[in-house]
Amino acid sequence: MKREDYLPRLIDEQVQLGLQTFGAICIEGAKWCGKTWTSQYHAQSSVFLADPSANFQNRQLARLAPQTVLEGNVPRLIDEWQEVPSIWDAVRYEVDKRGAKGQFILTGSATPTQKGIMHSGAGRISTIRMRPMSLFESGDSSGEVSLMSIFDNDFKAKATREASLESLIKLVIRGGWPGSLGLAYQSYRMIPGDYLKTVLEHDFYRLEGINRDSKKMHLLLKSLARHESTTASVSTLRKDIYAHEGDVITNDTISTYLTIFERLFLTDDLPAFFSHLRSTTRIKQASKRHFVDPSLAAALLEADYEDLLNDLQTFGFLFEALCERDLRIYAENLGGKLYHYQDYKNREIDAVVRLEDGRWGAFEIKLGAHAIDQAAESLLTIKKALEEEKAKGPSILAVICGMTQYAYRREDGVYVVPITALRP
Repeated sequence: MKREDYLPRLIDEQVQLGLQTFGAICIEGAKWCGKTWTSQYHAQSSVFLADPSANFQNRQLARLAPQTVLEGNVPRLIDEWQEVPSIWDAVRYEVDKRGAKGQFILTGSATPTQKGIMHSGAGRISTIRMRPMSLFESGDSSGEVSLMSIFDNDFKAKATREASLESLIKLVIRGGWPGSLGLAYQSYRMIPGDYLKTVLEHDFYRLEGINRDSKKMHLLLKSLARHESTTASVSTLRKDIYAHEGDVITNDTISTYLTIFERLFLTDDLPAFFSHLRSTTRIKQASKRHFVDPSLAAALLEADYEDLLNDLQTFGFLFEALCERDLRIYAENLGGKLYHYQDYKNREIDAVVRLEDGRWGAFEIKLGAHAIDQAAESLLTIKKALEEEKAKGPSILAVICGMTQYAYRREDGVYVVPITALRP
């Protein structure tokens, strides 16, 4: 990789800090999200355990003589370390022996079983989660509005470039895969489907060495796509598969497969925001279903541009997923976390950003500007109810919108921000 060709990522700063603080870092995340490129940018030497050259010689060396793959200028990149899980302990031991920071960068596109790993690596190896590109990283958001500026009341209203429905649909279909940037629609729309095919045919077996029922896994993935951005339960997924496909999959099997999807970073569910509130209202604890990138859901639904243009309800769920993908990346870049809120009084908040200092913001996501008033009213109602229940209310209320050309603060205090103008 030529360093001048590298497109900066938001986790670059976190990678640099990790190398200054720990003996090694591990960058984990979905295949093709850019882990290797980012790691190579920060590394001084590298070894690739998934390289098939000479009958996977690097992998064999890592198993038989791990010290050989650890030698090289530091930081030393060991790509796809999970191919030889014992490398984890070898790195941890070498970090202890050297007593220096920034020695190794590990990358992993799957979480291996803990069998054979003796030590967690706590204090020696820091784990960093990487996701596909946000719109700001891919250049599809102007970055004119900072998420942090909204929290800090340093926000200035401005006119922004307006996104068209066509452009938003195509951003969902393309996804945040770095390899899709610069490609024509007919090319990039093929990548998520090919990605899923590769995972189904190869990665499931390589993760555990167990032959799983790929057909049933595919049916479950399709069901998850139909329930993208919802809190569908395991039982709901089971009933949905039977209704649409006529196949019977037990709850236990679905739970097992969901764990595998999570370990392969295919799914990226959004946890419920409940532990930080002191409210008398019962809060639902179900996570919101998400793929790591909305393009995977679109591919599983076999939805092209025309399909989504003619089914805006389905596209609305995929657009919500795109916005929450970006909000999660931005929140984590600021040291915070992303959640969703849902209680038993049928009150919901699409996304909740909680910062390190305890402040939190409530975000509703709407495709069109016509829905802004309703979203703002919902946010104000929930804030008032939480405060009446003596719970700590949100510091900010905001509507993330798809098709609007203005970022501004309404008279009622609710912010309106186009997703194509947002950055951390």
